[in-house]
Amino acid sequence: MRTAEEIRARLAAAFAPAWLEVVDESERHRGHAGYREGGESHFRVTIRAPVFAGMGRVERHRAIHAALGPELVARVHALALDVAG
Repeated sequence: MRTAEEIRARLAAAFAPAWLEVVDESERHRGHAGYREGGESHFRVTIRAPVFAGMGRVERHRAIHAALGPELVARVHALALDVAG
């Protein structure tokens, strides 16, 4: 399974979002730190789910990282998050 698909599946299962978009932006970072040939190093996630209502920014980000798990987070160099309830 590609990393973007894995991110999407884990977040969908954990949060049942109304909106979820996972974009592999790796190619935009060619030549920068953490770039790997073939991509799958830099991602942008936009997620909207009721569970995030009332959470602060840090709490939302921690919830996302927990849902992804340490093994998946370790494989990703950069993860930009746009999270709202």
